[in-house]
Amino acid sequence: MREYKQYKLSFNPYLEKLYKSDKPLIIYKMKNGYNIYTDFSKKIILNKNNINNFLKFTKIKKKNKELDLFIGFFSYEILCHLLNIKIKNQKKINFYKGIFYKPETVIKIRDKIRIVSSKKEHKFNETFHKTQILTPFKKNLEFNAYKKIFDTFSKKIRQGETYQIKICTKYKNKSKINPINFFWRLMKVNSSPESFMIKDKDYSIVSCSPETLIDKKGKKIITKPIAGTLKKNKKYNKNTALKFFKSNIKETKEHNMIVDMERNDLSRICSPGSVQIFKEKFVEEYKHLFHYVTTIQGNLRKNISLKDIIISMMPGGSVIGCPKIRTLELLNNQENDCRNIFTGSFGYIKFNKDMRFNIIIRSILNYKNYSEVSAASGVVLDSAPKKEFNENYIKAKSLLELYK
Repeated sequence: MREYKQYKLSFNPYLEKLYKSDKPLIIYKMKNGYNIYTDFSKKIILNKNNINNFLKFTKIKKKNKELDLFIGFFSYEILCHLLNIKIKNQKKINFYKGIFYKPETVIKIRDKIRIVSSKKEHKFNETFHKTQILTPFKKNLEFNAYKKIFDTFSKKIRQGETYQIKICTKYKNKSKINPINFFWRLMKVNSSPESFMIKDKDYSIVSCSPETLIDKKGKKIITKPIAGTLKKNKKYNKNTALKFFKSNIKETKEHNMIVDMERNDLSRICSPGSVQIFKEKFVEEYKHLFHYVTTIQGNLRKNISLKDIIISMMPGGSVIGCPKIRTLELLNNQENDCRNIFTGSFGYIKFNKDMRFNIIIRSILNYKNYSEVSAASGVVLDSAPKKEFNENYIKAKSLLELYK
């Protein structure tokens, strides 16, 4: 919270002008502060025809190591395309399948604010976007519809087609939002490690996603699966939450399956014997809940491409299920709403091919004056439909509260 409070207490004329301008920008939560990227010289809108060329990353001149990167997101749909997995006809808002930006300015908010830019002049067209909530939120799935999908997946689990599967619930309303205001309010109450915000001329994303899917530096790659959720109350702290997870059969099964799957995902691209659990089964605390987490690392094999890494690791197993490919096919056959950004990935690819990506969950997508908040909970053999249905609301709660 320290860096959030500093943002609130210290006045910076450049930042104030930037926030009030119509400039597209990205805010990204870093380990010790925030990076704000803007003055984008390139904007690559991904589609099925250009995704392979984008991932080749050839002939890029290096100029400034702090600006030599593309930052943006892959949608769920484009990731399924890379895996050659079909999606049935769904309700769509025709949102982008992915966008990556090349920044020419980064503002680093740490103990002090530092601006790195290739621009000699910074011009701002001042605008003000007031939040307007035009309709109340509605769920795309009420409990009876959710239970029908739950029962179908439970049958598939008993038949051995999948071991765990995540059902997505969407909360939608008609609204216009000020994403910068939403983001800093969210950081005050729920500053998750992989939080980010994108503001562009025709859409915005506000997210407190907690999970690091890919952290690649040189040949070393790390993933941090989260599998296990516990609603906070007075009787739980981190220690008692850990005891709960370790003694709960359903949570332990779910966690072990996801950890095994992501170890396998890493093993496809890493040197034999290099994939190891770095930190096993610990608890992270958030505003409304506790999470059960494990960190896994490995060393990439020679000649592994960016595309190889993306295909092996995305979409993140902890928000899809296990085994990944068959589970994706089952999901795409049952879900009637397009996931858009949900269970896609946001992050950056540096020109030296280092990369960091999260799993996009706990996020608001605002597009064409509509907002959608998505959440998903896991179904395993021991799951209860009412509990999983209610867990989706717990996960979405901190985002829905921004609209009050």
